[in-house]
Amino acid sequence: MYIVEGNIGAGKSTFLKLIGNQLPTISVGLEPLNNWHNENSGQSLLQQFYTNPKRWAFTLETLAMMSRVKEHMLEQQHSSSLRIVERSIYSGYYCFAQNSYDSGFLTDIEWNIYKDWFNFLTRNNCDKPQGFIYLKVDPAVAFERTKKRNRSAESTLALEYLHDIDKLHNSFLIEKKGIDERLINVPVLVLDCNAEFQDDKEKFSQHCRSLLAFLQDTSEGTNFSDFNEVSINI
Repeated sequence: MYIVEGNIGAGKSTFLKLIGNQLPTISVGLEPLNNWHNENSGQSLLQQFYTNPKRWAFTLETLAMMSRVKEHMLEQQHSSSLRIVERSIYSGYYCFAQNSYDSGFLTDIEWNIYKDWFNFLTRNNCDKPQGFIYLKVDPAVAFERTKKRNRSAESTLALEYLHDIDKLHNSFLIEKKGIDERLINVPVLVLDCNAEFQDDKEKFSQHCRSLLAFLQDTSEGTNFSDFNEVSINI
């Protein structure tokens, strides 16, 4: 299992949908957002977090952790040797929950409870991924994309928040600071996704070639003969 990571607005869902359409031999899985996007009293939990993070951070991060562990456990049983999924329990911890603690949205007690559960659940239930695919985007570009897609839950999303999340993604995936020793040697493919790729055949073709080379280098026992002539049609 490979995992696509990146900031809010990086283009993860778009990237995976295109991969699924253009490279059907690769199996993809999109992030399950329903649990924290479902509306409660007219607002989603995610929107409530953006509006009042100190009140909702622990609730949101705990629910997200539970959902992502369940999804990870299901995904690691998938029969496809080339399975790429969106986001993970790891970015949930090292990026989003860590930012909530650093920003004072989680108390020391809440943070210690969260960490204890994270360590217990991941070390006992989650196999490490074969690799991470990091869609790297400037926070200002990500911010403009979130405004353009105009999701109600993101209406109060601040550029400063995206800058913080960007720094933590870099720390997690590029610098690999303070992460679980099991993840230190997990390979990472970094793709520059500042340029829009969904309508740019050449740009998306470049991403596909980089992805296929990465998969071939890191996936054992997989026949890549079907990918010798990749035809992109977007």
